[in-house]
Amino acid sequence: MTSYDVIIIGAGSIGTPTAMALANASVKTLVIDRLPSVAQGDNKHAIGGIRATHSQKSKIWVCQRSIKIFSTWEENYGEDIWWIAGGYSFVARTPEHEKILRETVQLQRKYGLHINFLTSEKIQDLIPGINPNGLCGGTFSPEDGNASPLHSVHAFFDEAVQNGAEFKFKEEVVEILTDCHRVVGVKTNKDEYLAPHIINAAGGYAKEIAAMVGVDVPVEPDSHEAGITEPVKYFLKPMVVDIQPGVDPIFGNSKNYYFYQNKLGKIIFCITPNPSIIGKDRQETSVFLPQIAKRMVDLLPRLSNIKVRRQWRGLYPNTPDGNPIVGMVKGLDGYINAIGMCGQGFMLGPGLGEVLSRLIQEKSTNQDREILNEFSLYRDFGSIEKLK
Repeated sequence: MTSYDVIIIGAGSIGTPTAMALANASVKTLVIDRLPSVAQGDNKHAIGGIRATHSQKSKIWVCQRSIKIFSTWEENYGEDIWWIAGGYSFVARTPEHEKILRETVQLQRKYGLHINFLTSEKIQDLIPGINPNGLCGGTFSPEDGNASPLHSVHAFFDEAVQNGAEFKFKEEVVEILTDCHRVVGVKTNKDEYLAPHIINAAGGYAKEIAAMVGVDVPVEPDSHEAGITEPVKYFLKPMVVDIQPGVDPIFGNSKNYYFYQNKLGKIIFCITPNPSIIGKDRQETSVFLPQIAKRMVDLLPRLSNIKVRRQWRGLYPNTPDGNPIVGMVKGLDGYINAIGMCGQGFMLGPGLGEVLSRLIQEKSTNQDREILNEFSLYRDFGSIEKLK
């Protein structure tokens, strides 16, 4: 049996950048994934948005670090991951939503974000052709952006391997080995591996992995659909998020939806169904396109003639309050959760990987400790993240 310092279960949006951070610190790391290669779970279903504009300080801090990594990647490593600093704009179409966004801006600015609430006229300048009817204004955070999930995580994978991390694909963890209230390794369908630290980064399957060591985690995946259009001339700078709920008696109700134009000129879009579709069903549906198209064209009429090329469906591993569950658990030394990313694993991953690397090395900063406290499995889940 081969020994490692850390074994990570899951080679996706969290596991891969965490392996990169650990390998960069010369920590002997193994990543195990049941799929054929890196980023083949729900990372490849992500649409690529990256923002620090959250309403919870720990997510702000983690994503600020992630943005630094994404935005400087090509400069530091010479690899194009399709990063665009287009910003994010949350639009307000009711006085109630205007109030919510103005309040979150004050919190976000407190933690160092360069974000403002813009008037309706300025939002119309920012988003050319937006429907002005009922538009109360919106926020704009210019340092947010987008990148390719596949290009990015493959880049993180290459960097991790170059620095010594090992990856085992087409291999499934069937048991987490323990001895006297601490983890000692894992057993897979092919072999056994030893390590004093095990990180659960299994995404939509995190609950099943945690159950192997008797840990109950409140993570329930639900299904979200997304799509992409043909490429058109670049005209849309920010990711646009409409938080106004949609009522549709024919195709189903929805919560927020969001879209942006990527580096190739394609519009990528996603919607949050209401009620949530709990479970692991990744089969796309016939109701998604008419549901979201009506809302998008109402907000931005110039989208009406763009052709949709493809749609897909992925999982959001949700927690009750919209925040991740990260850190050690009581009574089982060496086992660490890095789960419940609520569909935001891609934007959280690089920053969170560094937090986890320092935790393993017992080098946590004061800010790390605050983050881990807010992401603790033992927190009060009653305070819901407003912009989840």
